Amino acid sequence: MKWLAAALAVVLVLLQYRLWISDDGVRALAPLEASVAAQGADNARLEERNRRLAAEVHDLKSGTAALEERARSDLGMIGPNETFYQVVPRATSSSPARTQTAAR
Repeated sequence: MKWLAAALAVVLVLLQYRLWISDDGVRALAPLEASVAAQGADNARLEERNRRLAAEVHDLKSGTAALEERARSDLGMIGPNETFYQVVPRATSSSPARTQTAAR
């Protein structure tokens, strides 16, 4: 009976060593949990992107409004009976003569 108790005690010590001290025990749990959380956040971001892309594909397949919007924004196309206005910002730099006299 003593030998059985001693053998069980040795097994218990070996299992506790593996659980608490070895590299694949509790010490490895925190980095793995952080990695799982980071991967979950990345997956959520990618799922949102995929949802938006699927909605855009559905819009492009179902009607012409999304197709026209895409042509306007990406290709700069103008539809019939439309007028294109381009707003050019004012130049804020001073004249070249002023810059030369100020540098002297």
